[in-house]
Amino acid sequence: MPNFLLVSLRSGELADQISAAELRDFLRATSLDPAELTHINIADVSVDAGDLEGYDGIMVGGSSLNITTRHWDDWQLHVHAELARLCASGVPVFLVCYGASWLTHLTGGTVGPTYAEGSGRTVIELTEEGRRDPLCAGLPDAFTSLTGHTESIEKPGRDVVVLATGPTCPVQFLRFGEQVWATQFHTDMDAEAMQDRMDFYYDYGYFSPDDYHTIVASLPSIDTTWANRLLENFVNYCGRRSASAA
Repeated sequence: MPNFLLVSLRSGELADQISAAELRDFLRATSLDPAELTHINIADVSVDAGDLEGYDGIMVGGSSLNITTRHWDDWQLHVHAELARLCASGVPVFLVCYGASWLTHLTGGTVGPTYAEGSGRTVIELTEEGRRDPLCAGLPDAFTSLTGHTESIEKPGRDVVVLATGPTCPVQFLRFGEQVWATQFHTDMDAEAMQDRMDFYYDYGYFSPDDYHTIVASLPSIDTTWANRLLENFVNYCGRRSASAA
């Protein structure tokens, strides 16, 4: 039976609700059965991702954290240490949104507000390297996804391969080494998931409240098929890797 780990990075009063919605979204996007996906939310410094032995792959959801925050608190430092442990475990890892910023900082790149994108549609365009990556098998050269971020990658770090770019954000998808991937866009989201996330973070700055109804009305028309397929491809890649090692 497949055995995957989903790590959420949600704190505060709504942490349980947000992480539960995130679990629902990853289950839908990956087509995994609930029994095949262990879920841990690192809500504070007392929680870690646990023993990583035996997992086929690890997925990490987004976060309200920002790399560009001037002073990192103890929780953020703890999250960074856990992300480093996950990525050094030898288990394939797929990071969504905040993980792309963290990975860029870790590898000496630059993160800033230049290519921030408001909540809603974005366009993803595979690079030559992306077209050769196993996670992109069967994907078209360009596709749409859902996004929302106040910071983004301005300069990729060392030993990082850019797998996808886009007209509004030049680094949308990257790989570090052979087993760690990160997307700026939300591979886990469909229209329902994006509206839920907008409701949770209504006043956070991902969108203007004046635009809420317009954005929500546009969401069902945005095709997330191929963005979601990336997560399904990750699960399939991990399954083949585990089978070949058995």
